[in-house]
Amino acid sequence: MTTTDTEGFVAALRGHSRRYHDRHPFHRRMNEGGLSRQQLQGWAANRFYYQKNLPHKDAAILANCPHREVRRRWIQRIIDHDGTAEGEGGIEAWLRLGEALGLTREEMEDERHVVPGVRFAVDAYVTFARTRPWTEAVASSLTELFAPDLMAERLAAFERHYPWIDRQGLAYFRARLTQAPRDCEHALRVVTEYCRSADEQAGALAALSFKCDVLWSVLDAIERSCADGR
Repeated sequence: MTTTDTEGFVAALRGHSRRYHDRHPFHRRMNEGGLSRQQLQGWAANRFYYQKNLPHKDAAILANCPHREVRRRWIQRIIDHDGTAEGEGGIEAWLRLGEALGLTREEMEDERHVVPGVRFAVDAYVTFARTRPWTEAVASSLTELFAPDLMAERLAAFERHYPWIDRQGLAYFRARLTQAPRDCEHALRVVTEYCRSADEQAGALAALSFKCDVLWSVLDAIERSCADGR
């Protein structure tokens, strides 16, 4: 790969779709309607630990990024998750999803259901964003390239297979249908602009591979916890 092979670089990034967590057996069972209420609750409670840490990851990118024009747009991610007032944002929407599944806010926020494997994987992702070059942290977010289709499929699957869930609790998925394409367009533009050398592009690809491993490991841990009856 040469330093000017942008098309090849983007193709290699998109090629990671084969390793995205939508292919995980647990995720496939969820979309096929094969999970119990308790299993869905376990998934939502553990996934909340990932959701609540996304602003920490994005704040680390902002802290390490030297380019004002990038920071101006990247900060929107924190606003999307935290909101600008009480009752707004993606974290609030995920709490409402948990309530629609029968969880309380308290048990989601106090992390009583978070299993060690999920905590380890998510903490590793935040540490990666803090300690690796900022361009690699941006590249790790490019799993969003594959997210719009996933969100559309998940929304349809939940409405079809789990009719007992209050539809208002699915607002997080609906919001990501527009947020994810916007976010990945910006991240892809940043990565292709600032990762020009072969080493920089290799670092970006390795970062995206790492993120795929994080998401897959999260589902591995959730699946195991369900098998153990937790």
